[in-house]
Amino acid sequence: MESGRTKFRLIPAVDVLGHEAVRLVRGNYDDVSLREPDPFALVARFVAGGADIVHVVDLTAARSGQVRPELFRQVVEAAGSVRIQASGGIRTIDDADALVAAGAARLVVGTAAFAADSLLERLVDQHGDRLVVALDVRGGEVQVRGWEESAGFTVDDAIERCHAAGVTRLLCTSIDRDGTLRGPALDLLEHVVRTSGVPVMAAGGVGSVEDVDSIEGVGCEAAIVGRALLEGRVPLSALAAPG
Repeated sequence: MESGRTKFRLIPAVDVLGHEAVRLVRGNYDDVSLREPDPFALVARFVAGGADIVHVVDLTAARSGQVRPELFRQVVEAAGSVRIQASGGIRTIDDADALVAAGAARLVVGTAAFAADSLLERLVDQHGDRLVVALDVRGGEVQVRGWEESAGFTVDDAIERCHAAGVTRLLCTSIDRDGTLRGPALDLLEHVVRTSGVPVMAAGGVGSVEDVDSIEGVGCEAAIVGRALLEGRVPLSALAAPG
């Protein structure tokens, strides 16, 4: 099992919209702060920098609900032996299976985790520790469908649902901080770590090495960083630094 915190990780993020890597501000598809024309070259750059896992979000699929296995096949090829954590558009068991078949080592689900039926339980049964549930939070509520709709769950309700289903890892993102470089939502992260009792990755707002340190300080197992790495606010060499 992967569960259990052994060392803190800095995980680079590559968000793909259409066929290019981008950084959105607060998840707003109309507010793109950075563009990189070749997402696969960006994955390779992070791997060369020392990353042992890369978080890749298919923003197009997150919005449409249609996964793109071929995208992830190319991502996996670019990453070589480094693991890919795949996110975006996973709505069914078949979607999850398709991304695993494409080579994804982990699957991040948001919308599917808060569906009305037993889909989350079935995903856990099928994929176990490979599965990560995303708690994408705005105004105290979990958001789904590309962060464009409320799931109707508070953070605590969402954690309770994950507990009941046997989820072993969470990814908590403060949407209002994401892509802003304004610092992480430490109170939210600390609450999720304390309440959930499972390993928690953090995303949203990282703008400096000090922000990464503060995320480690509240007990998260990893910080997922995108814009700060691309702008050099967090050095690429930090990817290889021991936790």
